[in-house]
Amino acid sequence: MTRQTSSGIPLKPVYTATDLPADHLPETVPGSAPFTRGAYPGMYRTKPWRIFQLSGYGNPEDERERIKFLLEHGETGFIMEHDRNTADHLYNVDHPEVVARHEDVGLSGAVILGVRDYETILDGIPIEQYYCHPGGAVVQHGPFALACYWTVAQRRNLDLKKLAGTGQSDFFLTYLGCITKQQVPARVGLRFNCDIIEHCAQHMPRWVPVSIAAYNGADTGLNAFQELGALFANAVEYLDVVKARGNLDLAQLAQGIGGVNFRVSMDFFEDICKLRAARKMWHRLLTERYGITDERALRLRIHVVTAGSAMTYQQPLNNIARGTLMALASVLGGVQSLGVSGYDEAISIPSEHAHQMSVRIQQILQHETNITAVADPLGGSYFIESLTAELEERAWDFFNQIQDEGGFINTLDSGWLHQHASQNQIEQEMALWDGRKSVVGVNMAQESIEPLEINGHEPVEGVWENAMARLETIKRSRDQKAASQALRDLEQACRTDKNIMPVMGTAVAADVTLGEIGDVFREVFGDWNPPIQL
Repeated sequence: MTRQTSSGIPLKPVYTATDLPADHLPETVPGSAPFTRGAYPGMYRTKPWRIFQLSGYGNPEDERERIKFLLEHGETGFIMEHDRNTADHLYNVDHPEVVARHEDVGLSGAVILGVRDYETILDGIPIEQYYCHPGGAVVQHGPFALACYWTVAQRRNLDLKKLAGTGQSDFFLTYLGCITKQQVPARVGLRFNCDIIEHCAQHMPRWVPVSIAAYNGADTGLNAFQELGALFANAVEYLDVVKARGNLDLAQLAQGIGGVNFRVSMDFFEDICKLRAARKMWHRLLTERYGITDERALRLRIHVVTAGSAMTYQQPLNNIARGTLMALASVLGGVQSLGVSGYDEAISIPSEHAHQMSVRIQQILQHETNITAVADPLGGSYFIESLTAELEERAWDFFNQIQDEGGFINTLDSGWLHQHASQNQIEQEMALWDGRKSVVGVNMAQESIEPLEINGHEPVEGVWENAMARLETIKRSRDQKAASQALRDLEQACRTDKNIMPVMGTAVAADVTLGEIGDVFREVFGDWNPPIQL
């Protein structure tokens, strides 16, 4: 019987020294170039990975309480989640598209209309003590989300140069994985992200401006080596555009975008090897293509979210085992931060108990298993080194295919990347249906004796109505003259090549709302034309 990884790499029944790659360096240690074995010498001996869970739903007060709950139970950083109905498309809650589905508002994240809602969420949370991802997952939402968070920090008289955190503004989610209605064109999104990169480099040296989230490409269908190749093709777009602008040192730029996001799913060894290959590829990309030698820039930093798509609504308690295995693979692959999907994620956003279990899984791994004692404990394994090399080779091939298609942005605009993801999705589904792939509780071992019923998170009542009331209050009580001027300044900046982040900061500080900013973007840039045929 032929066995293979989830991305189709054939597997031998046993591996020996003859399978080691030609460039294998047995004397390489963690923390040394090309960083295959880990970004830092001591790894978790000297610094445990950050427990970094996605959280948010309902009203701003609900998101605040969930963040506080997670921090009290052991989370060491926090990620804010926005309502997808409003945030993804930059709609206020009175937009007809939102009104038509108002019962869904707040199910996937907190409804955030402006900086006042950020102040409510962050009330009582000492943000100077925690690493934060303040939302802004889709590209056009990123400038707004970051500006709101930074404005709260400024109002607390915090030094932005010392503030630590990360943005996202991710192309994979925006143009490949999420609903494609009313997004700015992809090249405008590239301009926005490069503005954020430059702004952070000049004013916020501890802030990771954007996080390339290949997770979203993988959950859309890209396999392991495609996820790798596409992530670095995205990075090249940033490096080339900002290099052409000529305002930043390339090593500083590379260090700023060198905090990335991968998905780890259920192919245990392939995902470990993917993370090892990623660090080596980053080193090679920067040294060979850009001549960068600064080791701080050459150390790729990796955040992992375990695959929500691997969680099943059938026999959901099985997902605790799945989350544990995916977390273990992430740690053995050498991550710097980790979020574990909730066991009820196939049913709803994580409940309080599911969120607690996700933190507990990570704490058990950190404190009970002794896996933190040795850096890259699988390094030198014939199988691990061979599979790492095979993934790298296939990833570079996919990277080069993207370059031949005109680059990462072109593959989004043309639908080339969508076709690859869609083909893989179809193949995965067919494998499940015809039995070539087995998932416990889904197409095998379907009998269940679970002693309790998992209902998931209970939705909050009246979220849309509360948001409508807040929107009315904002517009009634703000300085309308200042808000109108800020919107005019934002529109003018959008129509030039001026960096939009300073005027975005002024706009949110003047209580300009999410939907008003979206209206400016739609007026100036129009909408992206999705290359998807239904």
